[in-house]
Amino acid sequence: MQKYDYIITGMGASGLMFAYRLVSDPYFDDHSILLIDKVSKDQNDRTWCYWDLTDGDWDAILHKRWDNIYFGSTTYKEHTAILPYQYKMIQGKDFYDFILKKIASKTNVSIAKETLVALNEKGSYAEVVTDQTTYQAGKVFNSVILSDAYKKQQQFPLLNQHFLGWFIKTETDIFDDQEATFMDFTVDQKGNTRFMYVLPTSKREALFEYTLFSEDLLEEKEYEEAIVSYLESKGIKNYQIVEKEKGCIPMTSYEFKKFNSTNIIHMGTAGGWTKASTGYTFAISSKKTKRLVAYIKGNTDLSKFEKRTRFWYYDLLFLDVLYKNNDFGHRLFSILFRKNDSRKILKFLDEETTLWEEIKITTSLPNLLFLKALWRRLF
Repeated sequence: MQKYDYIITGMGASGLMFAYRLVSDPYFDDHSILLIDKVSKDQNDRTWCYWDLTDGDWDAILHKRWDNIYFGSTTYKEHTAILPYQYKMIQGKDFYDFILKKIASKTNVSIAKETLVALNEKGSYAEVVTDQTTYQAGKVFNSVILSDAYKKQQQFPLLNQHFLGWFIKTETDIFDDQEATFMDFTVDQKGNTRFMYVLPTSKREALFEYTLFSEDLLEEKEYEEAIVSYLESKGIKNYQIVEKEKGCIPMTSYEFKKFNSTNIIHMGTAGGWTKASTGYTFAISSKKTKRLVAYIKGNTDLSKFEKRTRFWYYDLLFLDVLYKNNDFGHRLFSILFRKNDSRKILKFLDEETTLWEEIKITTSLPNLLFLKALWRRLF
């Protein structure tokens, strides 16, 4: 059985972020590290977007950044500057290449192209079972979802952030590439929470993404018809579809951390690091991987790394309301942006606000809906 100090299973955003932080710290130079993933990370298979302060950890590989965002609905519209925040975009291949280049320079790091089958806590070590072999590790950091228990349980509602996007290119200058459309709820809601998300990367190129916060996914044709309709409503007719992307991210307050053990910790979506009320994962994973590296220098029990915070309760109540009133999402977000400074909202979603700031934000929302949700939770 091959033995390693650390094994990272899953080379998505959180897995590679964590690996990058390990190999960037000389403290870990004498630790053997193995990364496992079923596919080679050499394709531009996804795009990550997030907001961050102007000087961020991943600025060297940004594809685009915006100082301004637009929020739109039938009841409220807002163009706003968000500095000192910026909305940022990273393309998958740039991210992979950047981190894998750093990893390749380290002789203590190996990569195995294998499929993860199981993880087993063995008391003094952890066991990693793949489709090809079994490994032993002092600690395992996993970002592969191995159980669908979160889908079957009834205690915590599950919505999906599901989307399909087109990267398009036009023949003439059309887009304002200094502003990102954060949410445009003017699309037909059809009983759900639906919005268009637009990221112009140049005056002739942009990503148009039709996004839903709802329980059920759509047929691919319905997403694409919505994008075509939106483009037509903006007078955009002559364009080329350069690339497509689609995805589905679970939004739930289900406590994935209960699967953590002394020698195994789950990260990213598999660890409950996805922000339950928004579906964003990249920025949270960036913060948590930095904290996790510091934690393992002085702690041996990975099960004690994650702690429930008050933001977990905010997300829980928000999802309770949105799950029972899925057609009310556009109103909730419209009220939120109309009654609060956009930068405060971003700070709140980053879980960096003070309690007083949180009181101001949460009390700006329809109190009756949230009181009913709280009542159901308590009784």
